[in-house]
Amino acid sequence: MQYTTVTSPQKKSISLVAHDNMKDDLLAWCLHFESKLSQHNLYATGTTGTVLADNTNLNITKLISGPLGGDQQIGALITEQKIDMLVFFWDPLEAQPHDPDVKALLRLAAVWNIPVACNQATADFLINSSLFDTEYPKKIPDYENYMNNRI
Repeated sequence: MQYTTVTSPQKKSISLVAHDNMKDDLLAWCLHFESKLSQHNLYATGTTGTVLADNTNLNITKLISGPLGGDQQIGALITEQKIDMLVFFWDPLEAQPHDPDVKALLRLAAVWNIPVACNQATADFLINSSLFDTEYPKKIPDYENYMNNRI
């Protein structure tokens, strides 16, 4: 695979996702960093988005619930380069019926080279990084070149 460089913008598009047992943790994290998060475009799967919208002053674009396809919607946005960062507080101690969707989402985040936080500590590091509020050049797959070479 060949790669190209794109610039992640100063104003990021951030996806916020949490499994049921982790929604309160993500809400507390969002409240703590509400001022910083409010400067960015926020997306969330259905139930998580509702919890965040009802309990913060953040403007959240709500997708459908994760198990109903919301994880895949986020994955599609990642492949379209419309998501710059994924904060996904997932529950490692409980089996999830949509586990293949979760793994596919995390795989797409790795393929398209976006930062991913799967727990609060990592989310804290990302949001406090000097790169959080600045443009950032990153490598992504050169999909256009890939498609041209397949024909």
